[in-house]
Amino acid sequence: MIPTSFPDKDEIARLSAEMLLEIEAVHFNAETPFTLASGLPSPTYIDCRKLISYPRIRATLMDFLTVTVMRDAGFEAFDNIAGGETAGIPFAAFVAERMALPMTYVRKKPKGYGRNARIEGVMAEGDRVLLVEDLTTDGGSKLSFVDAIRDTGATCAHTAVIFYYGIFPETIETLGKHGVTLHHLCTWWDVLKAARAREKFDETTLSEVENFLSAPRAWQDARRK
Repeated sequence: MIPTSFPDKDEIARLSAEMLLEIEAVHFNAETPFTLASGLPSPTYIDCRKLISYPRIRATLMDFLTVTVMRDAGFEAFDNIAGGETAGIPFAAFVAERMALPMTYVRKKPKGYGRNARIEGVMAEGDRVLLVEDLTTDGGSKLSFVDAIRDTGATCAHTAVIFYYGIFPETIETLGKHGVTLHHLCTWWDVLKAARAREKFDETTLSEVENFLSAPRAWQDARRK
């Protein structure tokens, strides 16, 4: 069912951040930083995959993501909703259901047998495709999925995520140079604000997280092993 209510962006960001905190998808550890997929250290980590196990929060966030995309990109802007393997697949399915559109998913690489396809499901030439993922950091991982979609003859000019790091200035530029607009619900700054308001972590930890968010590359460089 297509949502009909439209909270403003600030309210969506606030509520989304609070929901991520409520299910403990947010992890802060300044003393023993997490290691990101890039191999770099970070005092923050977020696990959006947990959302699939919380139906009320999951449904609300998927409503938020759907109305955000429709408001920013248009009500009739898409013909197909694609999820990126693997985290994006369930969220693409939820959004496709709300928008009453076909759903597909994009493999990280060809499966190596059969049709050797990267696209699973039906995606037609000329389809206007929305790529849905759980989150984005610097935007780089989205480009391979976008290229795979475009290789079918479809177009992909938009990607939607629940969570956007919002701390790497090159993200929007990287996607923009590839002809892709990013839509998101909340960022680390929204989560930090909500964490302070709810007193979810001690102030020492939150201050160190803020130091990281303000200058992430410098924070990481100072802690490289």
